[in-house]
Amino acid sequence: MNRLEQNPDYDVIEYGCLGNCGECYLAPFGLVNGEIIAAETVDELEQLILEAVEKQQAEREALDRLIDDM
Repeated sequence: MNRLEQNPDYDVIEYGCLGNCGECYLAPFGLVNGEIIAAETVDELEQLILEAVEKQQAEREALDRLIDDM
């Protein structure tokens, strides 16, 4: 997660408990703009978080283009 924390484009916030009882017991997970991202390993989680951020950014940009075309 250090790589994510070092990126100035991301705001990484650590919480003691997110209220998703049992989720952290089963697998490492994080929230990306409210979306739960879980994986088998921390390295995989980091990769999935990066992919989720890119996907959400692409969706926001597509929505912005649609709004601009209206």
